[in-house]
Amino acid sequence: MVFFHYQFFSFYGAVVSTQSTGDEVLKIMPVQKQTRAGQRTRFKAFVAIGDYDGHIGLGVKCSKEVATAIRGAIILAKLSVIPVRRGYWGNKIGMPHTVPCKVTGKCGSVLVRLVPAPRGTGLVSAPVPKKLLNMAGFEDCYTCATGQTATLGNFAKATFAAIAATYAYLTPDMWSPTVFTNSPYQEYTDYLAKPFVKQPKKEVKY
Repeated sequence: MVFFHYQFFSFYGAVVSTQSTGDEVLKIMPVQKQTRAGQRTRFKAFVAIGDYDGHIGLGVKCSKEVATAIRGAIILAKLSVIPVRRGYWGNKIGMPHTVPCKVTGKCGSVLVRLVPAPRGTGLVSAPVPKKLLNMAGFEDCYTCATGQTATLGNFAKATFAAIAATYAYLTPDMWSPTVFTNSPYQEYTDYLAKPFVKQPKKEVKY
């Protein structure tokens, strides 16, 4: 069986994921380019895809037709799927439910900050980040956003960047074990304890 790259996610998604993979069109917006003949209008689609269990992707595609833009955005979203790291707020009881630490993502003027929340809080967020966080598999999370959040594309990209930063942040529990070695003074203490005897200088004959 022959697959294109983006079809791997569709084929193996049902096997890997505990829940069905879902995709959602976040927005379709017309964009224009000024030409000699007037304006050329195209449609830009933003699509999010996730399995609600630790994987999420975001795709953006511009095309002359709405259907083509959505189809292209879905393909790009499948190609940009990333793993999501989840953690705990407080005690490590049960399954991970929130972000492991405070993370930030930025796109344009929009800055999104994700803050861990206690179990049962839910997703305290605007509608756009809430969809992405839900698809990523987060159950509880506080959010903070600054900038022109009405620009949905940048808002979604900033949230996606913040979610991607969960695995980019090196927390102490991911540190490799430190192997301590003796200092040179301790390692060569026997040699250093010996009295220093000055050796006579050898004469060099030419």
